[in-house]
Amino acid sequence: MEQEINQLKEQLQKQEKLASLGILSAGIAHEIQNPLNFVINFSKMSDKLLKDLMEIIEDNEDKLPEEDREDLEDIVEDLKENMAKIVEHGERAISIIRGILLVSRGKDNEFLPTDVCKLAKEYVWLSYHAMRANHKGFNASIHEQYEDGIPQMMVIPQDLSRAILNIMNNAFYSLWKKSQNADADYKPEVTINISKQENNCIITMTDNGEGMNDEVKQKLFENFFTTKPVGEGTGLGMNIVRDIIENKHQGTITFESKEGQGASFTFTIPIKK
Repeated sequence: MEQEINQLKEQLQKQEKLASLGILSAGIAHEIQNPLNFVINFSKMSDKLLKDLMEIIEDNEDKLPEEDREDLEDIVEDLKENMAKIVEHGERAISIIRGILLVSRGKDNEFLPTDVCKLAKEYVWLSYHAMRANHKGFNASIHEQYEDGIPQMMVIPQDLSRAILNIMNNAFYSLWKKSQNADADYKPEVTINISKQENNCIITMTDNGEGMNDEVKQKLFENFFTTKPVGEGTGLGMNIVRDIIENKHQGTITFESKEGQGASFTFTIPIKK
């Protein structure tokens, strides 16, 4: 009993720390939005200026040596490509920040029209980069399969993203653990597949990590059960995932796993337009 009480204390302390980090992250995310918007807007303005520059070069084409004109055109094209990349990655960063703010500020149990494929993509990659930041040298292949034509669905976006994030965090952790002792030819892989079947959205996340034995499968959704070392897992994640999918979204969660071969989790969520 004393051991369990101490374990609960550690879990609560970690939850308090995570809550504080969440508040801090939301504040940082909010402050980063403005400079990112400046970067994107000035990049777009610079692209327009480059078009004006090209028009001037074309108007004075006969006054420039052919070699100089070709060099200028090459430089302008390179600059255009660079500007496009800045805008692309800046907008991706803005999208990630909006996701973080959505999780931290979203109203409890508020259903909103959501592009589930876009939401899932953001949190798959967010989980991957978080894993790489915490475990140097970690790498994995991510295979994404998103069916076209899935309509926006009424979901609780901050909760669904949390469910996807929990599954993906476990998947990447499993890949990392297996890679510590695996043969050199082992290639960590994760696949996410989102499709529409009748009136349901099917989200399947599969990894080729450590997998689960029968004992872990039986206790998977129990509160405070975790296979991670003390301080790395709370044992609450999977129970929260089941509550989000089954109780809040009236869906189902199923899984398959073989020890040493990986695991696959499937969310089946009714499509409410």
